[in-house]
Amino acid sequence: MSDKLTRIAIVNSDKCKPKKCRQECKKSCPVVRTGKLCIEVTPDSKIAFISESLCIGCGICPKKCPFSAINIINLPTNLETQVTHRYSANSFKLHRLPMPRPGQVLGLVGTNGIGKSTALKILSGKLKPNLGRYQDAPDWEEILKHFRGSELQNYFTKVLEDNLKAIIKPQYVDQVPKAIKGNIRDVERLLESRRQLGNKQDIMDVLELNQVRDRDVDKLSGGELQRFSIGTVCVQKADVYMFDEPSSYLDVKQRLSAARIIRSLLSPEVYVIVVEHDLSVLDYLSDFICVLYGKPAAYGVVTLPASVREGINIFLDGHIPTENLRFRDESLTFRIAEVGEDYMADKEMSYSYPSMEKTLGGFHLSIEPGKFTDSEIIVMMGENGTGKTTFCRMLAGAEKPDGTKSVPPMNISMKPQKITPKFTGTVRQLFFKKIKASFLNPQFQTDVYKPLKIDDFIDQEVQNLSGGELQRVAIVLALGMPADIYLIDEPSAYLDSEQRIIAARVIKRFIMHAKKTAFIVEHDFIMATYLADRVIVFDGQPSIDARANTPESLLSGCNKFLKNLDVTFRRDPNNFRPRINKYQSQLDQEQKLNGKYFFLENES
Repeated sequence: MSDKLTRIAIVNSDKCKPKKCRQECKKSCPVVRTGKLCIEVTPDSKIAFISESLCIGCGICPKKCPFSAINIINLPTNLETQVTHRYSANSFKLHRLPMPRPGQVLGLVGTNGIGKSTALKILSGKLKPNLGRYQDAPDWEEILKHFRGSELQNYFTKVLEDNLKAIIKPQYVDQVPKAIKGNIRDVERLLESRRQLGNKQDIMDVLELNQVRDRDVDKLSGGELQRFSIGTVCVQKADVYMFDEPSSYLDVKQRLSAARIIRSLLSPEVYVIVVEHDLSVLDYLSDFICVLYGKPAAYGVVTLPASVREGINIFLDGHIPTENLRFRDESLTFRIAEVGEDYMADKEMSYSYPSMEKTLGGFHLSIEPGKFTDSEIIVMMGENGTGKTTFCRMLAGAEKPDGTKSVPPMNISMKPQKITPKFTGTVRQLFFKKIKASFLNPQFQTDVYKPLKIDDFIDQEVQNLSGGELQRVAIVLALGMPADIYLIDEPSAYLDSEQRIIAARVIKRFIMHAKKTAFIVEHDFIMATYLADRVIVFDGQPSIDARANTPESLLSGCNKFLKNLDVTFRRDPNNFRPRINKYQSQLDQEQKLNGKYFFLENES
């Protein structure tokens, strides 16, 4: 790799306000002082323009900009010939493209804002790649020449000749009701006219859509919308199927059902591409993987395809051996120390809750009594609709149990499942209003605030934040409230794979340092097992009659939970992450015979 670096200049169009500043970037630029137009800002400019060919990478303008709108990033030269697309001057660019293969599932993994959705748009034919030339876009002949000798040349040739029909399941299923009106039966009739695959009945059963048949689309919950969106894609006939984050809002059982349905679409001519942040589902779904790395909202690079295990391990390790390149300072591992039963027996259980019952309409939840202590994280595992959120609300005192029983009053801080920002003002103002003491505490800053990278958007309006940013703000708010017990409902929703692991680490460290207790509802199995000291398994019939078992050890709880799902896990020998065994594989059958659905191997 050459030492010569090319650089890109990113100007954030939301933050750059030339009419509100003294144009410090232009005044401080040493190249401008020599008389060259390296940075241009005219009275009519909406944002500053930085010439990347003249920029010397001195790094002065990012420091001088009062709105932190400028980012100058050095790139290895070998990427310069491999630009696939750039939106405009001083904006995001994507290097290389993932190469789909017919008859196999290609998984894409990488942080948010790194170009996964851009890659999907290009591969679906919705966006024409401009090879970085946003002013004079190349024609298709030149684009095909650029990709010659690779599998992408054949792929784009098929796209051009209109032989390929691509369908995308969108990332944000909350937007679906705006596009589709009426109830599901009407939509079914609409699909009937488009339906070419004879698998509708299977899909309705596997994705549990029969229960919501008579409901209007705008009355569906997040999980129902997600399953409905996956179903509408799977009944249509296409050559390329793309799924952007198919597991969000779904519980573990539904994630695996969705994965099986997606894999059932494969045939020798069909391409399937999946973007997924739940690494155990990605592992289960994919045949090979491309990792995307770079700097969010600045540039993204797609690696060469790797096997599933190798691809996910490259992503977690933060190092690409084939390119001898490190894209993250630290690697992410999952050493889980099982909390022994004897350790728990020795510990004084200082809190308890009685056996309780709760009836909500046609739903009945019975809760077995339990005890817990400080410096402990208890993860609630179970399908959607088995009463996990209801149990949290009962502990918090927001719901009263049936009869005369009551939960002992406890000092509680809760992060709800659904986050709706009502606060008008910036994130900084919100923190000062709600958690001023914690926010100003250096220990809290080090343990919680800094690792979650809230600084990136601390002065943005709360109303304008993305789902992932809101989730991180909600975690900081919940942990910043002084309490004995923290109830955290689905902390991984909207977060990318890297942020999930960091959030899990933050919550674990905070609970241990503060010597408090946390009850966490989590469907990402890797995150749940990383967090849990003990687990409460919820079983029974979702939305009808469910039961919360008494807290038990991680090993026995996971075994019970996975047995209900008929799924087995093994551990990766390198970074110890849990990996789902392929259904009916040799390992799967062996572990089921031994009754070991979940493995805790503490290899030295």
